[in-house]
Amino acid sequence: MKSKKPSVIRSIIVHSVLIILAFMCLFFFYILIVNATRSHADLQKGFSALPGKEFLTNLNKVANDGTFPMFRGILNSLIVSGASAAICTYFSSLTAYGLYAYDFKLKKIAFTFIMAILVMPTQVTAMGFLRLITKMGMYDSLLPLIIPSIASPAVFYFMFSYLQSSLPLSLVEAARIDGSGEFRTFNQIVLPIMKPAIAVQAIFTFVGSWNNYFVPALVIQSKDKMTVPILIATLRGADYMNFDSAKIYMMIMVAIVPIIIIYLLLSKYIIAGVTLGGVKE
Repeated sequence: MKSKKPSVIRSIIVHSVLIILAFMCLFFFYILIVNATRSHADLQKGFSALPGKEFLTNLNKVANDGTFPMFRGILNSLIVSGASAAICTYFSSLTAYGLYAYDFKLKKIAFTFIMAILVMPTQVTAMGFLRLITKMGMYDSLLPLIIPSIASPAVFYFMFSYLQSSLPLSLVEAARIDGSGEFRTFNQIVLPIMKPAIAVQAIFTFVGSWNNYFVPALVIQSKDKMTVPILIATLRGADYMNFDSAKIYMMIMVAIVPIIIIYLLLSKYIIAGVTLGGVKE
């Protein structure tokens, strides 16, 4: 019989590495929560692993600061991130389905063009984008933060790859033979099959939009339309004499709560839907 010692040692090493990585990931969240419970004076004294007693005080300072619309900023971020995640995942799935299920002459060219856009950084087109939305009358509004999410090459490629592995074309052909229209086939047959992929990309898109600072800083001027990253930046850029680091930690902690909630709501679809739509031919 082969010795079980190598497998036991390997298991111990793997679990040790996983424990260390989990600790490194969660430690910073713990420190953030601890710092949100301490006062500005306590934070200036240095690091502490023990929570303070100023949690409600810091929350009250942030919530009732007339110059800092915290709840309005969270609402703006929820609107932008939620709408961006919805339209990004739907239209990216629709585009991926169109290129996967249909054969036409420019199919390869269209796919290559979309992939070419993927390598183009946002900063390169920033000035042109700013001029365009200004001419369209959308400057200082939330629309420029939502509408561009319709075109997402990265999400498209993920959806396209998922369709290649999960959607047999025979299922689409059977739906067509039964008289189902194309949009009905997509909405009632393809989308349920793609639910795991949509859940994954919805989380990534929501988090990416929630944490986006560059574009909102470029197009938003009014304080009542600012998103959470912009508001946090305004706190950090405040006058040094009036600077309160405890408020910043509290705002960051409040800002990550919606992200955690969204992940908890959608993560079950990632696990439970792994075999969803697995149709055998």
